[in-house]
Amino acid sequence: MKRLLGLALFATALLCAQIDKDRLDGVNKRGDHAMGFSHEKTTHHFRLFADGGSIDVQADDAKDEASRDEIRGHLTHIASAFSAGHFDMPMFIHDQVPPGVPAMKRLKHAIKYVYEPIEGGARVRISSANPEAVKAVHAFLRFQITDHKTGDPLEITAP
Repeated sequence: MKRLLGLALFATALLCAQIDKDRLDGVNKRGDHAMGFSHEKTTHHFRLFADGGSIDVQADDAKDEASRDEIRGHLTHIASAFSAGHFDMPMFIHDQVPPGVPAMKRLKHAIKYVYEPIEGGARVRISSANPEAVKAVHAFLRFQITDHKTGDPLEITAP
């Protein structure tokens, strides 16, 4: 009986691992298509700050100007789209409405999205003085961290 239970738990763990891998593969495939650059040549970071957070993307190779330029174009578009309350791209990439998005749409005038180029890529700094908006931004960024498996801290850090 214990052996059967052990085998069942092992099989369940393997199935969960495969489902998790399939999910990440789908996120990466849709992300590469939507963003216009390869997740294999770039690194995403999602940061949480007291007033919001940031989305940072950099080319892994400092000489990869094509990826750098594609990142900059993508994040320029993201800053503009999010400012207008348009979150179609993350909904497509993740195949669901990410947590925080409904509130971020509703509170779009209370949230600032500022694009800035950084070495090898770009950043979108997201900030708000509205506590409900900050809570929504944190939910959105935490989801990005876990769904993209970036390993970034889920806690608030200093900018």
